[in-house]
Amino acid sequence: MGHHQNHRILMVSDFFYPNFGGVENHIYYLSQCLLKLGHKVVVVTHAYGNRSGIRYMTGGLKVYYVPWRPFYMQNTLPTIYGLLPIIRTILIREKITIVHGHQAFSTFCHEALMHGRTMGYKFTLADLSQAICVSHTSKENTVLRSGLPPEKVFVIPNAVDTAMFKPADQCPSIEEIVIVVISRLVYRKGADLLVEVIPEVCRLHPNVRFIIGGDGAKRVRLEEMREKHSLQDRVEMLGAVQHDQVRSVLISGHIFLNSSLTEAFCIAILEAASCGLLTVSTRVGGVPEVLPEDMIVLAEPDPSAMVQAVGKAISMLPEIDPQVMHKRMRELYNWHDVAKRTEIVYDHALKCSNQNLLERLSRYLSCGSWAGKLFCLVMIVGFLLWRLLELWQPADEIEEVPDVILPDNHHEEMLHQSQ
Repeated sequence: MGHHQNHRILMVSDFFYPNFGGVENHIYYLSQCLLKLGHKVVVVTHAYGNRSGIRYMTGGLKVYYVPWRPFYMQNTLPTIYGLLPIIRTILIREKITIVHGHQAFSTFCHEALMHGRTMGYKFTLADLSQAICVSHTSKENTVLRSGLPPEKVFVIPNAVDTAMFKPADQCPSIEEIVIVVISRLVYRKGADLLVEVIPEVCRLHPNVRFIIGGDGAKRVRLEEMREKHSLQDRVEMLGAVQHDQVRSVLISGHIFLNSSLTEAFCIAILEAASCGLLTVSTRVGGVPEVLPEDMIVLAEPDPSAMVQAVGKAISMLPEIDPQVMHKRMRELYNWHDVAKRTEIVYDHALKCSNQNLLERLSRYLSCGSWAGKLFCLVMIVGFLLWRLLELWQPADEIEEVPDVILPDNHHEEMLHQSQ
């Protein structure tokens, strides 16, 4: 792989622990592996309940829980400039060299990237050094919608903790087939599709029952469906499932059902496959890139197509060996490989030349006749506020924090499974 310089990385997103989800897991595991490779990693997110201030996690991972409250679906209210003083202080105190934002829907991420770019740091979309997408489909969408040059956009898939997600020691009998759904029960995740698919599958296959884990606005619709079709004994609603309990739910089933209407990658599919479950999924976004064809049955996001796909998966079950599937997942997806590939992107970013304000404004001006001018105004005001902060509290008056270096054995245990 060659020699890589050590980076000082700021991971930024609205989504991080104690909230659970694909983005949260991605940030955590990537950060742990980057720490293992000798880089400094700091995470910045908004406060969760009474969790505010600075916390340390496994391996010395430092997390700033900024006292900013979520506004909608864990996203903070867009303020444009409200985060500037806090982000500036963290960047200077931690001597950050790379700002890495996660999740295009995160307002916290976009504001931090904007301010970091104003201050000359490397790494919305119309003004960055490099971009990382988790699938080739996601890359195509990003390039088309943002106008970024394709050579600036890298594809690095997600991975899975295969040591945590292992098959059961004894496979469940296929006399009764259990289909597992673990998802946020919202429109984007296809909860309305499940309402139509589940009754039909139960009608066609009397030996099938469902376990549904997750919560959300569409949970009521699923409960109404269960009552309407008298499926209380065949559809079990678990509610929200903590991440450390996901495996215990997965290994009780044979098939994992994903009904998402849009998805860049879907880590839940990786977790299910690592536990030895055959997957049935909608053919959307980057999902077709996730697993080999013999480990997943794809269908259009249509009730009848999904029902047929479930029937096909049921017929394939006798050929599925969960232990073999787990072994293949361990070889296919590895967090250390993700971290090493991310290192390469960081190296590319640092080689990019710094753009002055005028060069950045010309980039924003091309975003549209009215929108471009508005974006330029936002950038100019942000630049002036930053210069004002530099006069009010010069960077050399902000105390830099000492680095905390922990012995390798503090996080060796967490990462050994990826080696």
